[in-house]
Amino acid sequence: MYQLRCIDCGASFQDDNLYNCTECGGLLEILFDVSLADFKLDGSNISVWKYRSLLPVRIKPVTLFEGGTPIYPFKVEGKGRVYIKHEGMNPSGSFKDRGMTVGVTKAVELGKRSVACASTGNTSASMSMYSARAGLNAYVLLPAGKVALGKLAQAVMHGAKVIAIKDNFDVALRLVRELSEKKGMYLLNSVNPFRLEGQKTIAFEIVDQLGFVPDAVFVPVGNAGNISAIYKGFLELKEAGYTDEIPKMIGVQAEGANPIYKAYVEGKEDIEPLKNPETIATAIRIGMPVNAKKALKAIYASKGKVIQVRDDEIVQAQKLLARQGIGVEPASASSLAGLLKDDSEFENSVCIATGNLLKDPEEVVRVIGKPIEVEADIREIEKVL
Repeated sequence: MYQLRCIDCGASFQDDNLYNCTECGGLLEILFDVSLADFKLDGSNISVWKYRSLLPVRIKPVTLFEGGTPIYPFKVEGKGRVYIKHEGMNPSGSFKDRGMTVGVTKAVELGKRSVACASTGNTSASMSMYSARAGLNAYVLLPAGKVALGKLAQAVMHGAKVIAIKDNFDVALRLVRELSEKKGMYLLNSVNPFRLEGQKTIAFEIVDQLGFVPDAVFVPVGNAGNISAIYKGFLELKEAGYTDEIPKMIGVQAEGANPIYKAYVEGKEDIEPLKNPETIATAIRIGMPVNAKKALKAIYASKGKVIQVRDDEIVQAQKLLARQGIGVEPASASSLAGLLKDDSEFENSVCIATGNLLKDPEEVVRVIGKPIEVEADIREIEKVL
């Protein structure tokens, strides 16, 4: 059905408990026999588990009916046909649910009792929700004071043990990996190749919903698992004979958290870590993305690119989306900000909006302002209309 393979040395493994290559320490990817694909791209019954024949689990899934997220036409001058794939409409409000339904199911299949992650917010919210559904214990490490309240509230409400450390996400990830190894917890960050398999279904759904392969897909890039997963999805569709082409994968990073952009500009295959990343887009505030190599491979292989955008450009894109009824958190808006900044000419393109507006309402109040307050008098109200 599938095997694990190192993206660096090519070594193959059959042990589903592995996160990294035991020969060279490289990242692992999952290779499928795509001839097993049995789904139809007919626009019906769209969800993550519609594509089960290309998902690496053998048991009944732990699901909250994730996927099937809307893809909206978006009006923007001079950019061809633009579509927004709103992943914020998943159960926990972000694309992470696609990975967690597969990752948590794999944890159950492997007989694990506890799961763990480091998080900038969305990963912890999603993992906590799915682990609660599966009856597993959940443990979260996150950077103190750097996680949006909406995401933190989700993790706590769904019963995770949340520990805030006085450092950044990259340190939290290093520590949670050590803890997972010591305590036998199943790690559900995107270094886990099974989690990324769920996220590749974004590609399947785009073709299923649109009926064609777009010229380009713009993706916010933080820890860099999503862009590599989406590319893998398009690649598998082509290998299975569903499509004839792969879109250009265009990664978008915030200017203050841009190690993959810098590597791309210099033509490198790996990054120089950024010690103190900073951006309003908290979900992509990551200086040492663990999937950087996978992301760069996907970008180069698809003849894509990486674009960096300023925080004010992200906020402007967030407002533009809101004015057409699409509510997203800042990191989600970076994909549109990248499209607006890009000088390429595409007939059609898709921007991935990764998380819901309600994930970070504090940011909205900061950049938009509070409601106007007046006395409870009709004349006072009329004055401000």
